[in-house]
Amino acid sequence: MAIKKSELYSSLWSSCDELRGSMDASQYKDYVLILLFMKYVSDKGGKLVDIPQGGSFKDMIKLKGKSDIGDQINKIIGELAKANDLTGVITVADFNDDEKLGKGKEKVDRLSNLIAIFEKPELDFSSNRAEGDDILGDAYEYLMRHFATESGKSKGQFYTPAEVSRIMAKVIGISKSKTQSETLYDPTCGSGSLLLKAADEAPYGISIYGQENDNATRALAVMNMWLHGNPSSEIKQGNTLSKPEFTDEKTGEIKQFDYAVSNPPFSNKAWMNGLDPANDIYKRFEGYALPPKKNGDFAFLLHLIKSLKSKGKGCIVLPLGVLFRGNTEADIRKKIIQKGYIKGVIGLPPNLFYGTGIAACLVVIDKENATKDIFMVDASKSFMKDGNKNRLREQDIHKIVDTFNNRIEIPKYSRIIPISEIADPKNDYNLNIPRYIDSQEQEDLQDIKAHLSGGIPKLDIDALESYWAVYPTLKNQLFKLTDNYYQLNIPKEEIKNTIFNHPEFTSFGKQMDKVFDKWSAETTDYVKSLDKGLHPKQEIHKISENLLKYYTGKPLTDKYAMYQHLMDYWAEIMQDDMYELSADGWKSGNEIRRIEKKTKKGDKEIIKQVAGLEGIEGRLIPPELIIHEYFIKEQKSIDDLESQVETLNSKMEELREEHGGEDGLLINAMDDKQKISKKNLQAAIKDLGKRNTDNADEYDILQQYKKLIEEEAELLSKIKTVKSDIETKVIGKYPKLSLDEIKTIVVDKKWMNSLEKRIKTEMDNISHRLTQRIKELAERYESPLPNIEIEVSNLENKVKKHLKDMGF
Repeated sequence: MAIKKSELYSSLWSSCDELRGSMDASQYKDYVLILLFMKYVSDKGGKLVDIPQGGSFKDMIKLKGKSDIGDQINKIIGELAKANDLTGVITVADFNDDEKLGKGKEKVDRLSNLIAIFEKPELDFSSNRAEGDDILGDAYEYLMRHFATESGKSKGQFYTPAEVSRIMAKVIGISKSKTQSETLYDPTCGSGSLLLKAADEAPYGISIYGQENDNATRALAVMNMWLHGNPSSEIKQGNTLSKPEFTDEKTGEIKQFDYAVSNPPFSNKAWMNGLDPANDIYKRFEGYALPPKKNGDFAFLLHLIKSLKSKGKGCIVLPLGVLFRGNTEADIRKKIIQKGYIKGVIGLPPNLFYGTGIAACLVVIDKENATKDIFMVDASKSFMKDGNKNRLREQDIHKIVDTFNNRIEIPKYSRIIPISEIADPKNDYNLNIPRYIDSQEQEDLQDIKAHLSGGIPKLDIDALESYWAVYPTLKNQLFKLTDNYYQLNIPKEEIKNTIFNHPEFTSFGKQMDKVFDKWSAETTDYVKSLDKGLHPKQEIHKISENLLKYYTGKPLTDKYAMYQHLMDYWAEIMQDDMYELSADGWKSGNEIRRIEKKTKKGDKEIIKQVAGLEGIEGRLIPPELIIHEYFIKEQKSIDDLESQVETLNSKMEELREEHGGEDGLLINAMDDKQKISKKNLQAAIKDLGKRNTDNADEYDILQQYKKLIEEEAELLSKIKTVKSDIETKVIGKYPKLSLDEIKTIVVDKKWMNSLEKRIKTEMDNISHRLTQRIKELAERYESPLPNIEIEVSNLENKVKKHLKDMGF
C-alpha cells in the first residue's frame, strides 16, 4: 500500500514528540532529519548512496533497548558518512548527548522509541512510489515548516516559506533554462528549500550552488539536496559577505551565475563582521554608496547583483524598508534603478516569515533587459491566517505569478510604473508601493440627502454594475429612479426571492453550471484514463490549469477562487487518492482495512481494532459511498429505525420534564443527573409494589416509561442486526467491484460530486453578496429624518397622553 502523505506527516511529527521537551526545536530537528535521511537511503538499498557494512538503519534496529544505543548510533551514522563523504553533514547531531537526550534508561527508551517510529509501515520508502513526485522532499519541507514555527523568533530563519519560494522560482524565468549546465545560486541558502523550489522549475535540470553561514543548517541543506535527488549540488559553509566561497578560479573574482535567489537575514546589524566594504576585493560596492553600518539589506542585494552574469536573473526577499529608506540607501537604490536592473517589486503580506513579523517584498532583478519601467504588485492583502502566522493560499500564489509574468495591470493590485514617474522629483526614486498603487478599499459613504429625504443613492446602485451587466432587466424590476435616487419597487423582505427567481438570474446559474459540467466531463474522461505510475503533482497541475482556463473571463466569478476550491480538495482528499493510484492503479479501490485505535494503559500502548462499519476504511472508496451505491434500501431501513429511536427518546424526555420535578411521579427512578436507567426504573417499580388507588398515577407513568425503554432496546437490537448485515455486504462488495465501477465511484461520485458542491457554494456566495448589499442599502435609507421626526412626535404625544391620564 502506498504511503499516504497525511500518515507519513503524522508519523514524522510523533518522532518529534519523543524529543520535544528535552531540547529546543532548533536542536531536535537535526536528530529527526538525520534519522529520516538514514531510513530513506537504507530503504532505497544503495541506489542513492553506498551503504557500508554496519552503516544502515537496519543496524540501528538491533540496538533498541541496549545501554550503549547512543554511542552505537553515532558509529553507524559515522560509517555511512565516511563511505559517502558526508562527515560534517549527517554527523552534526550527537546521539549520545546526555544533556539533550537524558541519562541511562531515559536515553535508551527515548532513542529506542525514536527508532521504532521510523520502523512504521508509513515510513517504509522501499515500496513503489510516485517516482519524480518527491514525497520525501515534501515530508522534509513539512518538518522544516513545523520546526520553524516551533523554533520561535530568533531561530526560524533557516526556512523560507514554501509559498514564497514558489513565487520566487516562477518570476525569475528559470523555466526558460535550456540545459543542466546552467547555474542557480543562493548566497544565504539556509536549509536549501528555496534553491530546490527554484530548481524544480528548470525543465532540463540545473547546477545548484549555495552558501550558508551556520554549519548545522548547511548540513540540513546538504541532506535536503540528497533527499531531493540533487547530490551533486555544491553547498558550502561560510560568511557570504566576508568570505564568498564561490569565486572564479582564474581571476579570483566573484563567480557569476545564470540565476540567483536569496532570503538573507533581515536588516543584519553585523553584516560588516570580517569585511571592509570600502576595500572589498570583489568590487561588489564599486560605483555605489556604502550600505549603512548597522543594516545589511543593500549589502546582500549588491552581492546578489554582482553574482549574476550579464544576462542573469534573480529574486531576493527584503524588508519593505529597502523600497523607501533614505540617506545612503536612497543613493544605492537610485543607482540600481538607473542601471535598469530592477524588473519588478512584489509587496507581500506581513507576518509570513519565521523569526519576524515584519512585511517584506520581493525584488526581481534582470541584468539582461535594462528596464524602462518597473512592474509592481501589491499582494499585501492576499493571505489566510495559519496559527500565529499568515500564509499565502494557492490562489494568491497563482494570481501573483500570472499577474507578474504577463505584466497584467489590475486596479488596486498591479501597475507598470515608468522610470520617468519614479525619477520625478516628487517621488525621487522612492519605490514605496502605496505611492504608485492605491490598494485602499473605497469607503462606504453615507449620503446625507438620502438620510433626509429617503431613497438609495444612484452612486451605490451603479457600483453594482458588474451584476447589472449580467442581469440587465433585474435592476428595473427592483428599483425606479427619481432625481438620482433609487426607490425599491418591492418590500425589502422580497429582495432575495425577487433576485433568485428572476429569469436572468436562473439563466446565468444554468450557464455557470454548464461551465462546470464541461470541465467535469473532460476531467472525468481524462483521470479515468490514468493508471499505475501516474505523477500526482503533474496531474493536479494539468487538471487545475484547465479549470482556470474554463473560468477565465466568466462574469461575476473569480477564477482564482474556483481554483482554490480544487486545490483545497486536492490537499484534503484527492492527493492521497492519486498517490494510491500511482502505487497500485485502480485495483486499489478493491482494498479495505480495519482501522486500529491506540490507547495507553500505564506505560503500555494497546492497539485495538475498531469494530463495526465505523472501523472499515476503503483504500480509495469510503464505505458510505459503497452503501449509497449498492445498499441504499438497507441504509434506509437503518435511518427509519433510528428515526423511531429518536421519537422514543423525545417521548422519554417529555415524560422526564413533566414528571421529574421535586414531587414528580418519576423522581424515584432518577439519578443525581436527572437520568433514568433501566436498573433504577426496575428498582422504583419494585419499591412501589402492586398498583392500587394510592399509587396508580405513579405506577402508570413508570410502566409507560418502562414500555418506552423496552421498545428502544428492541429497536437498537434491530439496528445492530441490520448494521451487521450491511457491514458483511459492504466487506463482500469491495473485492467484487469491477475497474469501471471503481472509476465511476471514485471520480464521479467522490471527487466530482464534492467539487461541484464546493463550486456551487462559491456561486451562491456571489448571489448572496448582491442580495446582502441591496438589503443593507435599503435598510440604511428606509427611515428618512422627517419620518423619524414624525414617529418621535407621535410617540411623544402618546407618552404625554398616558401621563395626563395618570394624573401627572
